[in-house]
Amino acid sequence: MGKFKTKFRALKKLPHWAIFVFALFLKCVAHCLFRIKFEDPNGYTNSNETFIFAVWHNRILFLPAVFPRKVRIKTKAVVSASRDGQYVADMIAQVGLGSVRGSSSRKGTQVQREALKAIQENWNIAFTPDGPRGPKYHMHPGPIHLATSSGCRIIPVSANASRYWQLNSWDNFQIPKPFSKLTIVVGEALSIPQGISTKEELNIWRKTTGDKLMEITKD
Repeated sequence: MGKFKTKFRALKKLPHWAIFVFALFLKCVAHCLFRIKFEDPNGYTNSNETFIFAVWHNRILFLPAVFPRKVRIKTKAVVSASRDGQYVADMIAQVGLGSVRGSSSRKGTQVQREALKAIQENWNIAFTPDGPRGPKYHMHPGPIHLATSSGCRIIPVSANASRYWQLNSWDNFQIPKPFSKLTIVVGEALSIPQGISTKEELNIWRKTTGDKLMEITKD
């Protein structure tokens, strides 16, 4: 196992066919082995409004494959600037999602600029606000910074599996079990005041947004 891991880490980039096969596998598994329920009581996914989506890191495995295609093709996800992040960017591209590379801990200023530019071009932006290093279920300020500078509303999203395996990782990454029910919940949009300038205001809205995301998160 150690030798395989060393060889994998030595790869500069996975071959395109491997990314394609893995993405196809995720789509097939998601639509064939799960009972998928989609909850969007406010109809945001049918809106022409541009949004900022926020979903916890441990729930993202099948979400890109099951979220409505009409939303995916006008959404860019904030993905880590690391090499592993490149694998994620390549994979989500197979299901129609674009990407903005960076995080709160790496190239943070650059990713905010690129995300704001994408919003101005009518792209939605999707964050995993506790990634890429945690702590688990801790809202980092990236989505709040982007919302206050762009005027876009933040929508909390969760993917709740009725049964799942849980990895021993920092986020307790969840892998839904076959034939479980996977419920995608689109929460109520939050309007962040524009021009937030103080750390105190930022922290109030960061906590409020994190609380709203936890309200629709079921472990």
